[in-house]
Parts: sequence; C-alpha cells; structure tokens
Amino acid sequence: MKTISHPERKPDSSPVADSANTDTWTDEAVEDDFKPLSPDEAAQWRAAQQPLSVRSVLGWQCVLGLLSTGLSAVITADGVVVKSVAYGALAVLLPTALMAWAMTRSANRPSAVGGAQVSLMGFFVWEGIKLLLVVALLGLAPVLLDAVNWLALVAGFVVVLKAYGLVLLFQSRRRR
Repeated sequence: MKTISHPERKPDSSPVADSANTDTWTDEAVEDDFKPLSPDEAAQWRAAQQPLSVRSVLGWQCVLGLLSTGLSAVITADGVVVKSVAYGALAVLLPTALMAWAMTRSANRPSAVGGAQVSLMGFFVWEGIKLLLVVALLGLAPVLLDAVNWLALVAGFVVVLKAYGLVLLFQSRRRR
C-alpha cells in the first residue's frame, strides 16, 4: 500500500500509522486565514445584506402554486392531476405559513432570558413541527383526495419548494 506523505508530516515507516501520529492538523493553519471584521466593517456588511422576507417567500410560493396548478389544468385537463398538483403545493405552503406566523409572533415579543438561544431553539422546534406537518399532509393525501397522481403531487411540491431559491436569486440580482 503506497502512502502519500503530508508536507508537514514526518514519513511513517509502518504500513498502518499510529493514530497519535496521524493527527498533526492544528487549528493554527485555519486561524491564519481568519481576519475578524472591525465594528465599522461589520456594520457596513450588515447594511449591504438585505434580510430574506418571509412575506416574499410565502408570496412566491403562492404564485408558483397557482401557476403550477393552472399549467397542469391547461396541459392535462385531468381533475386528478390538477388536484394532486394543488395538494402538493399546499403541502409546502401551509406548514411554511404556520412556521412563519409562529416565528414572527415570537419575534415580536419582548426578549426573554437567553433571547438568542431561545429564538434558535424556537426555530428548531417549529422547523420540526413544519416537517412533521408536511409528512402528515403527504400521508393523508390518499385519504383527503379521491384519487392521487403521485407524480403530479410531487411536481407541485417541488415547484413550490423552489420559491426559496427564486427569492434568493432575485435578491442577489438586486444587490449587483
């Protein structure tokens, strides 16, 4: 077995290196490239960054859901396909709207003890609730719809999920 030596590492004569000898990476090499921003540079960076608007994401999700449902109606004229696309879009839109409502409601409250940590924990809790609700909605599709076209449902689901990328793309083009 041929080994390739690391420039900072001494060559090892044994075929299997000792675990104590292989861990020669230090944080010094990584820290050399890191330069903290001054308060003025940080303020300038923050001013240049536009926050991602929850309303714009939800708005684009609604637009994409309506467009994909309308397009499926025009192309297929099949009620099962149209209902499946609309249900897939709603399976993304409803949990996202619930999470957005919950997070903005908690953000408007006076800060509690450990504000940033509580906010981060709230985000993870609501993200978990959102994911469980998406899975539950997808699992209930055969019960709630008369017939399901799974390909159409997944297509509507994925198209509406792409709203996040669409909003980020538009915001990055506005900055330039």
